[in-house]
Amino acid sequence: MDFYLTAILQGFCFSGIALGIFISMKIFNIPDITTDGSYTLGAVFTAIVLMHHISTFIALPLVIIVGALSGALTGFIHTKLKINALLAGILVMYSLYSVNLTLMGRSNLPLINVPGIFNVLNLSNNANLNSFFILFTFVVLIALIIGFLLKTDFGIAMRATGDSETMIRSLGVNTDRMKIIGLALANSLTALSGYLVSQYQGFTDINMGIGIVIVGLGSVIIAETFINFFNITSVWLSLGLVLLGAVIFQLVLAITLDLGVDANLLKLVTAVFVLVVIIIPRLKFNSLTKF
Repeated sequence: MDFYLTAILQGFCFSGIALGIFISMKIFNIPDITTDGSYTLGAVFTAIVLMHHISTFIALPLVIIVGALSGALTGFIHTKLKINALLAGILVMYSLYSVNLTLMGRSNLPLINVPGIFNVLNLSNNANLNSFFILFTFVVLIALIIGFLLKTDFGIAMRATGDSETMIRSLGVNTDRMKIIGLALANSLTALSGYLVSQYQGFTDINMGIGIVIVGLGSVIIAETFINFFNITSVWLSLGLVLLGAVIFQLVLAITLDLGVDANLLKLVTAVFVLVVIIIPRLKFNSLTKF
């Protein structure tokens, strides 16, 4: 039971990435690869702050800021320098690897016996339940903030930028600014995942962000499958399904390992699972159109 509870907790930790990918890809239609670098950047800043015996609650706003800056840089390169969004994200992600390694000074920073959010807050005597309550509260607060933001006039303008950039520009909205802010928001959420994961697993590694975008993408695709199947238009339900998708994604990986699949094949299994999730709705749609 603890094995699957751990998977759920990891799903909560990765919910920030899922929400970030949802904003960049589903709202702005921008494939943002900055995710790999900003996720590690959030973990690196968290580790450095905690190792200097500074409160984890001070690390939190710092992580949000550096994650937002990395996303804003990608947005600036894309909108102002007219570089393809995918290439802009790759360039920033590639650069952040060197930045992260320089900040760390080595490839791995252990956080054993370093007070973090899971040590400071004691909501239960059981370590796993304590982590569950903390992460669940954290995830709900993030979802509420993002949900309220997307329901404001500013949030509606953001969503309109992705739906019809030409139309919203004709109404006087600066779409370049919207993209920069949107990518900043997405990567601040991604950095928050790094903040949580580094403390949950007890270390920060320079390679922890490699391929992490697939986790967020898989979570969003799972959510999108439910959204399309039930024709959901509510922002709140969509965000809830994205969070659920992050948990389902981790549970699938946990079941895979529990069935005895070699851990070395986990990334292959992950890629195949995401591919299957993408293909199934399309196969169903194609079969219906034949009739």
